Amino acid sequence: MYLWIKALHVIAIVSWMAGLLYLPRLFVYHADTGPGAQAETFKVMERRLYRYIMTPAMSVAWLTGVFLAVDGDALHQPWFHVKATLVLLLSAAHVHDGVLMRRFAADANPHSSRYFRVINEIPTLLMIGIVIMVIVKPF
Repeated sequence: MYLWIKALHVIAIVSWMAGLLYLPRLFVYHADTGPGAQAETFKVMERRLYRYIMTPAMSVAWLTGVFLAVDGDALHQPWFHVKATLVLLLSAAHVHDGVLMRRFAADANPHSSRYFRVINEIPTLLMIGIVIMVIVKPF
């Protein structure tokens, strides 16, 4: 059963990361459009990505990740504490994306497209750290 849960965990992470990388890119394009049909299309795309792909994937990643950590006796390992901190930061990025999405939905985005280009790099950096902790286990 462990390997099936591990496979589900990896699938959920891939789906979640895809959303965390794509949603800020949608924000870049949305920030560069004025009011109208194109902006409304971005709102629908953003909402669907966040609600129907990213949030369920994050939930599954968390549930399966907790199981794997407990079952694999990782909770007392120093590398795991670093990884868990990075996952919390990744979850904070997810929540931040939700706040940004709601601002766009209300036509109240205060940021330029450059801001979204910069924040688009944060999940990538966090993912690199997480993968290193899980695979290399440097401490």
